[in-house]
Amino acid sequence: DDEHRINADLMEQREFDYPHSIPGLLACKAAELQGGQDAHWKMFDRIQKAHLVECLNIADFEVLKMCAKDIGLDVEKWEKDYQSEEVFQSLAFDLELARHYGINGVPTLVANRRYGIVGAHKYETLSAWLNKVRSELGLLKP
Repeated sequence: DDEHRINADLMEQREFDYPHSIPGLLACKAAELQGGQDAHWKMFDRIQKAHLVECLNIADFEVLKMCAKDIGLDVEKWEKDYQSEEVFQSLAFDLELARHYGINGVPTLVANRRYGIVGAHKYETLSAWLNKVRSELGLLKP
């Protein structure tokens, strides 16, 4: 990125395997139970920083717990929520919904529950996609 926040050199030096996303997703869902979408996205941002800048193993529960503390969550409650069936089921629902929409990459935008575009795109590409969707839905004026 333009701010050079991704520390590829440090990542290369780490001994752990590249972490998978499920622990971080559960961590964000647990944060969401405490503070809604705001807490979810604060946790997401903190985990991204831990992973890409600090090059920590975000599959390690202690790293995720540190992130929860850093964003001001009640860590004891967060830990119970993280391990709860409610958080697991909430994540399972989200993953099933993503499969239903055919989402297999990040980022993905979905419009009107049936149009999707996967990947990071330039403004012009997104604008053309949105205009196509609007046209097919009869929302564009001739």
